[in-house]
Amino acid sequence: MRQDVLLGTITVEEVDFPWLRGRFAPEPPFARVKPWFDEALALMEADHFERFETVYARIPQELTLMSPSGPVADFLLHIDGGKAWFRWSDEPVGG
Repeated sequence: MRQDVLLGTITVEEVDFPWLRGRFAPEPPFARVKPWFDEALALMEADHFERFETVYARIPQELTLMSPSGPVADFLLHIDGGKAWFRWSDEPVGG
């Protein structure tokens, strides 16, 4: 979610604690934030972890990951095409 706008839906297909993996079905507004995920994933795959953290930071600042019971406090979410993988916490992790 971005404010009250649904950006897409993840259908969880695999749980490999702490990661959940599944299919991502984007909604049209996702196109506005897709470049954020693309850039973060490229940096992660290139082992530029310090830069990844800086680039990724805008995702949890601007977006909300919703569970069936409501918003989660903290999350790490990757989206690559129709695939998504994420981990989440009920408590804020960062400081």
